[in-house]
Amino acid sequence: MSQYDPRYLRGIELFNECEFFESHEAWEELWADTQGPDREFYQGLIQAAVALHHFVNGNLRGARKVFSTCCSHLQPYRPKHLGLDLEQFLAQLRECFAPLLEREELPQGIEIDPDKIPEIHLNPAPEAHKEGSP
Repeated sequence: MSQYDPRYLRGIELFNECEFFESHEAWEELWADTQGPDREFYQGLIQAAVALHHFVNGNLRGARKVFSTCCSHLQPYRPKHLGLDLEQFLAQLRECFAPLLEREELPQGIEIDPDKIPEIHLNPAPEAHKEGSP
């Protein structure tokens, strides 16, 4: 049995496939069922997915706004929470969103750099996905 909720893992899988709307949906169900300290963490992940969804689809203003709230939800969980290295993840998100954050006015025609979209890798890795596991 995995130490992580399957909806958390499904959201990560979808996120890493750049299926940001779908990862948001998977995490939103988990968020709705969660009470206690993990709730804001899931909210931050949901907003990371929404911000990336907006950026990919050219909604730059929405992407920048949701990115900011995403970071504020995830900051308290640094340096690591539920296997996610938040120092690394937040740094990767900031690098990805840098073109939207550099100026107050959003320049036209900014597109997301696919090479800068972060991926989520958990440590410890989910038991079912560890090498050498049956």
